[in-house]
Amino acid sequence: MLEVARKILEGDERALARAASWIENRRLEAEPLLQELFPRTGHAMIVGVTGPPGAGKSTLCDQLTRLLRSEGKTVGILAVDPSSPYTGGAILGDRIRMQQHHSDPGVFIRSMATRGWLGGLARATTEMAMLLDAAGRDLVIVETVGVGQDEVEIARLADVTVLVLVPGMGDDVQAIKAGIMEIADVFVINKADLPGAEKLERELKSYLALSHRPDGWTPKIVHTVSADGKGVAEALLAVREYYSRGGGRARAGQIWSLRLREMLRERLLDRVPAEEFSNAGRDVAEHRRNPYSILHDWLERW
Repeated sequence: MLEVARKILEGDERALARAASWIENRRLEAEPLLQELFPRTGHAMIVGVTGPPGAGKSTLCDQLTRLLRSEGKTVGILAVDPSSPYTGGAILGDRIRMQQHHSDPGVFIRSMATRGWLGGLARATTEMAMLLDAAGRDLVIVETVGVGQDEVEIARLADVTVLVLVPGMGDDVQAIKAGIMEIADVFVINKADLPGAEKLERELKSYLALSHRPDGWTPKIVHTVSADGKGVAEALLAVREYYSRGGGRARAGQIWSLRLREMLRERLLDRVPAEEFSNAGRDVAEHRRNPYSILHDWLERW
């Protein structure tokens, strides 16, 4: 274990990829490794990129990476994809869409399947971000799955949360649930060359005028055409401006409180075999037992 940790800290890409697989597959080696690496975390800026399907999140992440690499920064990308119902693997394959970075040792890209995990993230995303942070990446980009409007889990992980929207979403801001609007630190109106971009910005400004954040920050609104790279530098500047104010770091205690809650829940769920859930489900459905007695039994055992 010490040998793998040493190789990761020395920049060994194969050791990093092996550790990522351990984490995603919940291997026993993962937890001791992360304990060993944890003192080296806390240096990377973690940026969450979320938004509805088709908003251009992957293209924006690709262009942000290109810009960061031109500055000499190292980048880790965690692209969370929906799961295949047959293999459980990621089905969109963001690594395919970011081919230009594949041969770049300064960029580590990992597509992760949600495997039924809700909130737009994969189960091991927090620990994977910790791994890339410890490995010395300057910035870790986490792109959520983008298949709904409940992807607020990213706020429990990211120092800065970017919400990507596009013109012509129908009722635009009214179509988006409040939860995902409230977690945004930066709004990106992508495909801003399409009709309706100015209208969307006005609606965002109206929303922001009625909302008041505890940290006093008014989220920036940036127009981009990420397919052409337009506005990407301005989006990165807005991300850095929020981060430099200490917004994400100021709420680090609260974020870790939420993370620890999720990590405890994961470990408790890992202890109950899937077959036991199935059997208990049938018992409750057929009224052989009530759900509360089953929960009490599990709590006493675990």
